[in-house]
Amino acid sequence: MANYKPDLSCQNKFIPINFAEQILPGTFEYALCYIVENKLDLSGFDAWYNNDKTGAAAYPPSGMLKSILLGYAHGLISSRRISKACEHKMYLMSL
Repeated sequence: MANYKPDLSCQNKFIPINFAEQILPGTFEYALCYIVENKLDLSGFDAWYNNDKTGAAAYPPSGMLKSILLGYAHGLISSRRISKACEHKMYLMSL
């Protein structure tokens, strides 16, 4: 009788991923990150937050904006779907 290795396709695997290497130059994701980080003035968000002494830390506005815009670009128009995609889609995790 043949001796085969067991089928492990249903088993989870931990794979180390460098998120910085997932956004490649020349892609839409790279252009979006560049525009949000370097060309947009997001100082209005900083003035709105008042949690420097008390309260939980907030997510950076640039990351939230990139997630929303990239979600819209991929056809995700619901905030719940964008939130779910941020947990499962590598291109949104890498932002």
